[in-house]
Amino acid sequence: MAAVSCTMPALADVRRAAATLEGVAAVTPLMLSRRYSKMYEAKVMMKREDLQEVRSYKIRGAYNKMRSLDETQRNRGVVCASAGNHSQGVAFSCRELGIKGIIFMPAPTPAQKVDQVRMFGEDQVEIVLTGDTFDDAYKAAMAYCDANDMVFVHPFDDEKVIEGQATVGLEILEQTKDHLDYLFVPVGGGGLISGILSVFHLLSPKTKIIGVEPEGAPSMKTSLQNGVNTELGHIDKFIDGAAVQKVGHRNFEICKGLLHEMVTVAEGRVCQEILDLYNKDAIVVEPAGALTLSALSQYAEEICGKNVVCVVSGSNNDITRTAEIKERALLYARLKHYFIVRFPQRAGALKEFVAEILGPSDDITYFQYAKKHAKENGPAVVGIELKEETDLEPLVARMKARNFYGDYLNNKPDLFQYLV
Repeated sequence: MAAVSCTMPALADVRRAAATLEGVAAVTPLMLSRRYSKMYEAKVMMKREDLQEVRSYKIRGAYNKMRSLDETQRNRGVVCASAGNHSQGVAFSCRELGIKGIIFMPAPTPAQKVDQVRMFGEDQVEIVLTGDTFDDAYKAAMAYCDANDMVFVHPFDDEKVIEGQATVGLEILEQTKDHLDYLFVPVGGGGLISGILSVFHLLSPKTKIIGVEPEGAPSMKTSLQNGVNTELGHIDKFIDGAAVQKVGHRNFEICKGLLHEMVTVAEGRVCQEILDLYNKDAIVVEPAGALTLSALSQYAEEICGKNVVCVVSGSNNDITRTAEIKERALLYARLKHYFIVRFPQRAGALKEFVAEILGPSDDITYFQYAKKHAKENGPAVVGIELKEETDLEPLVARMKARNFYGDYLNNKPDLFQYLV
């Protein structure tokens, strides 16, 4: 591994952060998962940061940073930008420490997260919803911060924040006597993984640390490939807790020197993991919280027989997103397909389509005529859910043979988003 050109947190400072967080951040359990252990023939443990009071590890960095402020800085107040979890940590800390806070959040942030920020901060915080991404909110927050001479509490690119997040790594090592072969860590801006790397580099250097980020927002992976911290022009914002256009400078430098591997996981794969965790383990996670467990299948052979830890980073999931999560999971598994269906101009065509074109286990889940008038003669957008992926080819063949086939939409994202 390359030398680290950016100063890592000292172990003594991480231990001081742990002492600062006593009674504020929970020492979350390192829990053995029998299901994942059996699935991968390994000892798979989950570091349950979703069980924090603010339901994510972000409380650690936010509180550690704000406790380090002097009286003058506290009196001026703080500003932060966040897609949700960091803002909850800041709001909680504002209330606990009696510090006024202005919190900037992207406008599309799930309502559940916005409500949580209000609940934790009470009358100590003001929320400003602005822009489409974290980066938009960040720019607005920095401008406000400079104009009002307030302290900015960065969600990841800050020495004290990294020290706070590093306490996750310290706890993991204190909670197990086993040598850890693999540690999977979710990556957004990089605060958590850079803190954990700093601890494991000193205390468990043989543990292979794998960073995991969304396929639609590969900021750290791209930066490491380029050898320079790189801002992405466009990202998929679905995994909002880990979708940033550019990672932190300190975080990138630490990862460049110490990180073993960086991988990405498709958003649809993450969605299936969310559903499995809920249905099979009764664990509720947000999309970013399922990243590490979603990556295990890429390492199935490598981790067999090994001791593995996955950091489950948060559980701030909005229940109104359930339909979208299920949809993305089905699309990823190739069990949900959208077509333009051109119904032949003959009597009983719709009945024929349902009775003779669809397979016995196929289910229509979406149906919308393209025309408001003369519907019976116009095309329709039809969504069909299959039981097995192999049912697709026979379905398409039957549609073409009977002159129902118009077009397939799954592989045409621009048209898909316009019509569905």
